[in-house]
Amino acid sequence: MTIRDPFHFQTGSLPLLISIPHAGTQLTPAVEAGLTPDARALPDTDWHIPQLYDFARGLGASILVGNYSRFVIDLNRPADDKPLYSTATTGLYPDVLFNGDPSFLPGKAPDEQERAGYLQQIWQPYHQQLQDELARLKAQHGYALLFDAHSIASVIPRLFDGKLPDLNLGTNDGASCAAALSDRLVTCCERQQQFSHVLNGRFKGGYITRAYGKPAENQHAVQLELAQVNYMSEQYPFAFDAARAAPLQRLLSQMIDSMVDWGAQQR
Repeated sequence: MTIRDPFHFQTGSLPLLISIPHAGTQLTPAVEAGLTPDARALPDTDWHIPQLYDFARGLGASILVGNYSRFVIDLNRPADDKPLYSTATTGLYPDVLFNGDPSFLPGKAPDEQERAGYLQQIWQPYHQQLQDELARLKAQHGYALLFDAHSIASVIPRLFDGKLPDLNLGTNDGASCAAALSDRLVTCCERQQQFSHVLNGRFKGGYITRAYGKPAENQHAVQLELAQVNYMSEQYPFAFDAARAAPLQRLLSQMIDSMVDWGAQQR
């Protein structure tokens, strides 16, 4: 098995890296052959996140996007597959959909050897690029900011009760970034009334936020989980809605600007 182009990366000029691990839709032959009919629609994808954050390219952010579907391997889970949440979740190699249904037909999931190849050829290169870019940013600017961008359907009873807030900021309960930075981002959310928000609610940050958020080392990481209803259709074929997305993009731009401004004041 040979994996080509496990990620897309664009270098920017700011001390900011936007990581997008779950927008990929590429499948390996083994995964594509084994998925259930429901899973073939890739319902648990972070749809259109690169498009939603496209404005950040013009601002000068570095952007790292995983190309492979989380049904191949989840880039936001630890390599040892230890659970990140005590509540319902999915693992490094998701065998169930977010709703609890099987991802693969009986006996059709990739075997251990196949999945070990995914770890070596997809997961490790993504994380190596992430680490290399954070190191470059710190060497050039003296600090690094990591924004891990995600989205999810607004209603998933297996994962959370009721409807998810529109913006779900996660800082691993304050361990992944300075409190002053998360306060800045919360203030951005409080200045508008269209979108609801929460800090360290159901989504506190996945492996990327927890592993690379090291505020004592001038490396600050924040995860943002967006409710997809605010920029797209949550039903197949999961179409992007530019008119609905526009006000959300304005708020995201304000949040990114605030994050960068905060960083510049720390020099």
